[in-house]
Amino acid sequence: MSVKEQVLEAMRKAGKPVSAGEVEELSGLDRKEVDKAFKELKKEEAITSPIRCKWEPVK
Repeated sequence: MSVKEQVLEAMRKAGKPVSAGEVEELSGLDRKEVDKAFKELKKEEAITSPIRCKWEPVK
């Protein structure tokens, strides 16, 4: 499973918009990996930000 997939899975399990720090805690991944995955997911439009500094997968 790629880092991006792990990040998306952690976001789905949370069931609410989450910050990068929360994803780090939920997934156990390194913060730098989470930030890199967030950047790529934003570019792909796979995640959206309903609340400032919080992200969730696109439905």
